Amino acid sequence: MAFNVKRRGKLTYYYEGERPVLSALVTEEPPDGDLRIYFAGLTGGYSAKGVLGRDELVTMDPGREVPLVFECWDKWLREAGICASLVDVDFVEVRAFGCQPKTPDPRVDPAGFIAEQERLRREYAEAYRSFFAERLPDHGVPCRFTVHVVDVPDRAASYEFSAVALLQRRS
Repeated sequence: MAFNVKRRGKLTYYYEGERPVLSALVTEEPPDGDLRIYFAGLTGGYSAKGVLGRDELVTMDPGREVPLVFECWDKWLREAGICASLVDVDFVEVRAFGCQPKTPDPRVDPAGFIAEQERLRREYAEAYRSFFAERLPDHGVPCRFTVHVVDVPDRAASYEFSAVALLQRRS
């Protein structure tokens, strides 16, 4: 896949199609020579399935969804020609929007619904911690803000992520 690229001043937009809803990546070139990278929000459900061309749809499984989101961002960086992989960037901020459980129905099984919320929170925290500890162990851990919402457009996902990172050209 080749991105359409639009440059405007110190911003560069990487997007698909003629009339996109949003850009997959937006980069900003500050005067110091580094590159600030804004990653579009996506999920490890339908979003990752589409971006990565996978047959399997992952549903409400943070342990599998979280790595898929980062795998999509890694792919976008390479396809845009920005850098070789996520190892080259330092995340400043990751925004994670947690979805409510798809089952059980809270009207029918309120205790089961609360238990499922807690499971998702626990598994999300572990998946996030594990990703940075195992896949980017030499990097710092970004700040993050997690908000639980009723749902996101992706009906299969447990979380939606967006992020800001920095490609430091001078270390």
